[in-house]
Amino acid sequence: MVFLIILLVIIFIIAFSSIKVVNQSEVYIIERLGKFEKVADAGLAIIIPFFDRVSSVVLLKEQTMDIPPQGVITKDNVTINIDTVVFYQITDPVKAVYEIQNLKKGIEYLAITTIRDIVGKMDLDETFGSRESINYQLRSILDEATDKWGCKINRVEIKDINPPADIRDAMEKQMNAERNKRAIILEAEAQKQSAITVAEGKKQAAILEAEAESEAKVRRAAGEAKAIREVADAKAKEIQMVYDAIKKSDPDEKLVQLKSLEALKEVANGEANKVFIPFEATSALSSLGAIKEVLKDDKK
Repeated sequence: MVFLIILLVIIFIIAFSSIKVVNQSEVYIIERLGKFEKVADAGLAIIIPFFDRVSSVVLLKEQTMDIPPQGVITKDNVTINIDTVVFYQITDPVKAVYEIQNLKKGIEYLAITTIRDIVGKMDLDETFGSRESINYQLRSILDEATDKWGCKINRVEIKDINPPADIRDAMEKQMNAERNKRAIILEAEAQKQSAITVAEGKKQAAILEAEAESEAKVRRAAGEAKAIREVADAKAKEIQMVYDAIKKSDPDEKLVQLKSLEALKEVANGEANKVFIPFEATSALSSLGAIKEVLKDDKK
């Protein structure tokens, strides 16, 4: 009875040790008598007790690795600290286990040396503006170097670049000076634009005022000319009516001379500064002079 119990326990232990459950996104590296035998994928895996063993459990998910901040000397001899993170994924578990002793340490050392090589060829200002370029170069070099380890570098990101305190202060002063310079330039441009706008407004106002004054003069002159034409037409009509009336009455020469004198009187009472006497009126004037002399002689 005791023997049976012991046998059942031994069988249970053997069965338990021979059955392995592999989790999702993991694989087991199985060795038989110290030699690689197979890769057990996710699910149920059966191994031979006492002969087979699980040498490594490899995670197939994408993993991250923080590279400790490294002091790097730039091309212009400035020491800066660069903090980097690497995103990698194991594509060949066998190579990752057997081609390198410690995959994470290998990636870390390789990343550090590559960063120093890339940044050492750049000036300080160039490093701040070339993060994308540095990330791309790091990823390309690391991906190519780790391919033989069964690893793929998906992405490399520089989290922070820290220059020395004195360099940082100098950079801040330079940035403040640049900002002040831009502010002054923008203010000057604004004042210039404002002055131009005001001048343009005054110019347009003067042009419009001159055009309005010119148009007013033209219209006023046109009105005066129209009034003159209307007056002249009215006078012409009156003269024509008088002429027609005289013509119908068949006047003699003395009546014509008398009417001429009356017309001359009307003309003289006008606002014109100069009076033009028709040639025919001179005979009437001479007649008047003769009549005046006769009247004088009669008085005497």
